[in-house]
Amino acid sequence: MSLNVINSPFNQKQVEQLSRLLPTLTDNQKVWLSGYLSGVMSKEVQHTSSSPPQVDSKPMPASTSTRKVTVLYGSETGTARLLSEMMAEKLDVANFMVTLLALDDFKTSKLKKMEDLLIITATHGEGDPPNNAISFYEFLHSRKAPKLEQLRFSVLSLGDTSYEFFCQTGKDLDKRLEELGGERLYERVDCDLDFDEQANLWMDGVLDVLKHSSDVVDHHALLDQKKDGMVVSEQAVFSRTNPFMAEVIENITLSGRGSQKQTHHLELSLEGSDFTFKPGDSIGIYPKNDPKLVEQLLTELTWDADQSLAVNKQGEIRSLREALLSHFEITVLTIPMLEKAERLFANSALSDFIKAGNKETLTAYIKGRDVLDLVTDFPPEKLEPEEFVSILRKLPARLYSIASSYKANPDEVHLTIGKVHYVTHGRERFGVCSGQVSTRVEIGDKLPIYIQKNPNFQFPNDPQTPVIMIGPGTGVAPFRSYLEELEETKEKQRTWLFFGEQHFLCDFLYQVDWQKWLKAGVLSRMDVAFSRDTDQKVYVQHKMLEKSNEFYNWLKAGAAVYVCGDEKHMAKDVHQTLVTILKQEGDMSEEKAESYLQQMRLEKRYQRDVY
Repeated sequence: MSLNVINSPFNQKQVEQLSRLLPTLTDNQKVWLSGYLSGVMSKEVQHTSSSPPQVDSKPMPASTSTRKVTVLYGSETGTARLLSEMMAEKLDVANFMVTLLALDDFKTSKLKKMEDLLIITATHGEGDPPNNAISFYEFLHSRKAPKLEQLRFSVLSLGDTSYEFFCQTGKDLDKRLEELGGERLYERVDCDLDFDEQANLWMDGVLDVLKHSSDVVDHHALLDQKKDGMVVSEQAVFSRTNPFMAEVIENITLSGRGSQKQTHHLELSLEGSDFTFKPGDSIGIYPKNDPKLVEQLLTELTWDADQSLAVNKQGEIRSLREALLSHFEITVLTIPMLEKAERLFANSALSDFIKAGNKETLTAYIKGRDVLDLVTDFPPEKLEPEEFVSILRKLPARLYSIASSYKANPDEVHLTIGKVHYVTHGRERFGVCSGQVSTRVEIGDKLPIYIQKNPNFQFPNDPQTPVIMIGPGTGVAPFRSYLEELEETKEKQRTWLFFGEQHFLCDFLYQVDWQKWLKAGVLSRMDVAFSRDTDQKVYVQHKMLEKSNEFYNWLKAGAAVYVCGDEKHMAKDVHQTLVTILKQEGDMSEEKAESYLQQMRLEKRYQRDVY
């Protein structure tokens, strides 16, 4: 059983510290620690029994009934789950009875008996629910959904305003719960990529409403009566809001001569971080914008780069140049940003464009353009830097699947990063983080990072479960992590990898590793597709179809399927190929094949990490 705030008396910080400590202890150390704690407790009991009884000056709070609060999450990358755990901890401390589950793990038959429901969910792709929310979402929008007049609810929705269907899953669930008769106990909050402040306001607001409508005992009052003078040494806990500065110990270009791509293998030192991770988890990197782009923007706006301004509501001061380099996103435009700019720029052409342009026109304009394009196309009049940065989003971290095993390399982490580079609207464009890694990061530099757990992409604990891995390009990273871990632990497991890229000679990422693991039996079999080496393009889904009978036999044997990489094309093509294999080899209808895959999802046998 994994340790968390729900199944233990510890808070989140203590859970993190214990989770890091316990796996490092030997059996002898665990036995010693158990005996030590027993001895300490025994002495405390003896001391108490030999002391005269004392009257506590603080009366104990009266026993009261507690409300049951259910917190459900729909999470693709783990952020919604993390926020749900934070909410559950706040509720637990306030003495509410808390149930914390993924949306798809919740038994929908219990919905009509619930009192208070909190949903924290991301939106995936083009307005779709995350994989672990699909069943709940479909049930709620079906005729089977019950009337919910007794239910109070609130929704926290996570999204990205650069996508058309911003926070759509949260909006849909919020609307549907109201249609079914539920009472909204706190208004829905829709969060962009910089969600911390809004999410905390939502949590505090929900908690305030619940406290005022329930007679509850505050755990802090109980804890005040149990203080025993114990001193606990505080150690810095690194996290998304307190990133660890990791030193770059290797930065290798994996792509060979003649490749149309530039893929990097990045190794970072974790010494002193206390980070742990599993195959399937990710690293978040807080990048910096391209200094050349920042200088072009400052030149266009004719502002003093050394001018000071606040970069957050806490009043943290930075120079304008540093603010644009490290704190604000300047490479992406969104429709809400255009609308805010129209109110500030005093530019008649922008006003006419916003008022006359329909959604399709605005969407077409922001595609492939950045903030420099905006101020060039629609120069602002008498705009102050403080006003300008108020319309910018905070620069978000970039997530990369981990490509190494913690058990094999506990003091470092490996990443596989493909450089994003293209030309549009007359200018070269680069990915913020991939551009930094490929052109400006040197060995010895430090990058601010954190671990992003991904409970929706975890490999099976049972070595008897066959594993099929489908990862073209940089999507192969988590599979390198998993196979390296199998090698380290000497676990025997049937594994099958499908890998694809453009050219065999220059794009066969980690070729030596795969060959080594094939020879050692860590990797049972491997199929590769190099799309530009043949007259007709061949992709991983074509290789799957070529081996459809064997693939189906693996599925019948209980194999778990993992897909990582491009969402827009590859993931959809692979999914449709899985349907085709089930129809062809399993004699299933389209509907039955989809149902089969949905059941695999619920059993955690079909997991995807797509972007």
